[in-house]
Amino acid sequence: MTESIRFLMCSPDHYDVDYAINPWMEGNIHKSSRDRAKEQWDKLYHILKERAIVDLVAPQPGVPDMVFTANAGLVLGKNVVLSRFMHKERQGEEPHFKKWFEDNGYTVCELPSDLPFEGAGDALLDREGRWLWAGYGFRSELDSHPYLAKWLDIEVLSLRLTDDRFYHLDTCFCPLSGGYLLYYPPAFDSYSNRLIEMRVPPEKRIAIEEPDAVNFACNAVNIRNLVVMNKAGEPLKQHLAEVGFEVIETPLNEFLKAGGAAKCLTLRVTEPVLEDVHANEPLESRTIRLEGHLLDAGIMNQALDEVVEVGGSFKVLNFNLGVERQSPSVAEVRVSAPSREMMEDIMTQLIELGAVPPPQETCDTNLETVVKDGVAPDDFYVTTIYPTEVRVGCEWVKVQNQRMDAAIVVQETERGASARCKLLRDLKAGERVIVGVDGIRAVRTAESRESRNSQEFSFMGAGVSSERRVELVVEQIAWEFRQIRDRGGKVLVTAGPVVIHTGGAQHLSRLIRDGYVQGLLGGNAIAVHDIEQAMMGTSLGVDMKKGVPVRGGHRHHLKVINTIRNHGSIAKAVERGILTKGVMYECVKNNVPFSLAGSIRDDGPLPDTEMDLIKAQAAYSQLIEGADTILMLSTMLHSIGVGNMTPAGVKMVCVDINPAVVTKLSDRGSVESIGVVTDVGLFLSLLIQQLEKLTGPYSAIQTV
Repeated sequence: MTESIRFLMCSPDHYDVDYAINPWMEGNIHKSSRDRAKEQWDKLYHILKERAIVDLVAPQPGVPDMVFTANAGLVLGKNVVLSRFMHKERQGEEPHFKKWFEDNGYTVCELPSDLPFEGAGDALLDREGRWLWAGYGFRSELDSHPYLAKWLDIEVLSLRLTDDRFYHLDTCFCPLSGGYLLYYPPAFDSYSNRLIEMRVPPEKRIAIEEPDAVNFACNAVNIRNLVVMNKAGEPLKQHLAEVGFEVIETPLNEFLKAGGAAKCLTLRVTEPVLEDVHANEPLESRTIRLEGHLLDAGIMNQALDEVVEVGGSFKVLNFNLGVERQSPSVAEVRVSAPSREMMEDIMTQLIELGAVPPPQETCDTNLETVVKDGVAPDDFYVTTIYPTEVRVGCEWVKVQNQRMDAAIVVQETERGASARCKLLRDLKAGERVIVGVDGIRAVRTAESRESRNSQEFSFMGAGVSSERRVELVVEQIAWEFRQIRDRGGKVLVTAGPVVIHTGGAQHLSRLIRDGYVQGLLGGNAIAVHDIEQAMMGTSLGVDMKKGVPVRGGHRHHLKVINTIRNHGSIAKAVERGILTKGVMYECVKNNVPFSLAGSIRDDGPLPDTEMDLIKAQAAYSQLIEGADTILMLSTMLHSIGVGNMTPAGVKMVCVDINPAVVTKLSDRGSVESIGVVTDVGLFLSLLIQQLEKLTGPYSAIQTV
């Protein structure tokens, strides 16, 4: 017998599966045999009794899961943190376990009644006593971990469970003597697996496969070199034997019906305290404020889902629901995360939803100085497409030149503080850049329900249109284009060569000629193949009227490139009567600016194509300024680039035959966009037809 080790167990006199609070209980209600359960429990009891001291707590009627004493609390030395069960079915166990601990001389620490923590089922000491592994995700809350660190004075490492079959940490994780660890990696998120790998060397990690995991091989009792478990496959037993462990299997299938096995049925109540081990700061916590139509716009659910999906936890501190239909709601939420890195990931997502810290908490953003041109400080804040404000001198300052994937530079001017988005390459030594996520908010318009419902043609909600919706969507786009043109707004077109290949050149030319387009963005290819069609009647050497390849047609695009290069520019070719129709011709004749960005694959290129990437991006950005809508036509590369440069509020329409392209644009954060999955030539034809129904011949607005 190992005299220094004691366990607490509870006889299964009242054990049954009376309810379902985990996946294992589903379908097993009242299907467990109490006689077989008692027989199996007795075998486990005697195995442990031969090697350690086993104390018993008296079973109580009405609490059938009291047999799982691992959930009574967490013991370290003579201190115990009493469990706060999440489900009401188990909360009746708490006073019985509390009495046992007090009667046996333990100091009982009690968590707030609304903070779930399920004892040693979700908190496992490293067997060397160096730290405490603490699980969260299903039964225990992450916010309980700071209490564990404070009361037990031990470093807490938080692990997030993601598979509901392994709802407690001890169902998939078992620290063993000698620093070994038996665990099932798929039960954890990537952050937790990385943390495990950082703390436990490879030769000490024993990762099990799913067949062993579902037999609760990790739900084992470890007494020095002995491992007692329900069942294990031969490869696992051999692996454990090779590193010096003796495995004893004892069937516990009756308890598996309730989601427990050997470890669940025991609580180790002799855990020594190491004098040189002390608490850390296990959590990052922030309080955020959300305001707007939080329920009917789905913002509240989205925000809380973001917190959980990234790996954090939350507690709603206050929620004031708007008393009138038009009244905004206000919520204060405490967000917790196991690391600063994860907290910043969460806060970045929440900032995009309009979350801000309470005014009293943050007076200034964190600034660091650029020490090398073109290089931002570590941990610099990466901007999004949304209008952003930053906290400077206890005031909110609007960020200028808003765009995606930039840094924010804060400067003091005669008029006060200013903030501006700058690309990394444009940063200069000495400038001050915002780091971290404190004191930053995205400004989201609080749209009322009536406003949303009254917008009959408000087609610009993010989404991808299917073929059956194309005609309806085209009608809505045509209406929007007409409104923009009539008020003197700005529509840009980003187009790829597919527009020409699919016969869309005549329709895009018409849009430009009729005043619906105020700028064209594209690459060398859109211009080359447009000019090829205009001058030679082919695109990629294919006759556009007959749809058949032309002999020697593969050289046509090089010939037209050569012709334009000979004249010096597209505009000069138009001026000299060489180019007489097509998209580029209409741009020149109607004074519609265009920007062509080159790439490594370009032939020629045309003299108008900017092969300097930096200059091309700057030209794109200049044209995008002031745009109301951008029409993206079959060019993933240029569309994503434009989407990254474009601030929120600019509506986008992405048309492509490939659904992945329009989905990709949405994934880049361009939420005010619609994807139309169809042939781009057909789309442009339908758009022209619809515009003809809405308006007569275009006449330029006369200026006085």
